[in-house]
Amino acid sequence: MSKAKGEVEIIEKYCKGCSICVEFCPTKVLEMDLFVVKAAKPEACIACMQCELRCPDFAIKVTKVA
Repeated sequence: MSKAKGEVEIIEKYCKGCSICVEFCPTKVLEMDLFVVKAAKPEACIACMQCELRCPDFAIKVTKVA
């Protein structure tokens, strides 16, 4: 049984640097890079969608991959 994986897309022009997504990510995929979030460990994404759901500015999109 394999776990779902995800691809994280960050739309930098929408990100205001609130870091809410970083706090909610259970696998620590995201981290702050000055005032913008970045995917530091994209291979660790489990497609839980917490970052996308919590982002108040719609700056993150997660796509589930097989």
